[in-house]
Amino acid sequence: MFQGETAITIDDKGRLAIPTAYRDPVARLCGNRLVVTYNPYEHGCLWLYPEKAWEAVRDQVNLLPNAKQVHRNLQRKLVGAATHLELDGNGRITLPASPRAAAGIEKKAVLLGMGAKFELWSEQAHLAQIRQAISEDEISEDMLELRL
Repeated sequence: MFQGETAITIDDKGRLAIPTAYRDPVARLCGNRLVVTYNPYEHGCLWLYPEKAWEAVRDQVNLLPNAKQVHRNLQRKLVGAATHLELDGNGRITLPASPRAAAGIEKKAVLLGMGAKFELWSEQAHLAQIRQAISEDEISEDMLELRL
């Protein structure tokens, strides 16, 4: 569904324009409604889900037993922090200040289409991720099956 890397500028009000290539699919798939939440695995990144895709993720996360601290932490970071957003007439969304600040996302950011969701990275965190090579000892069994 979503694929590709786009440099994004965020204005002083926290607005960013969804790239035109994604606007029609976002309108069709979720009626211009997205959900932003934290990436619980990597600092410097927020996740943006189409509303329907988000509901499936939210429901899975909420089914985790609350007896484990790691489950509660995941629920807080994903479900507790989730905010619904709607594209305006100019194809922009307004990101709340709190998640932007927590992820270190300022004026320049990078939007990655990652299939069913977007990742929104701070420019510096994205550069750090891209510059980091995958070493041989990090290659999983599943990765060995890939024909890249």
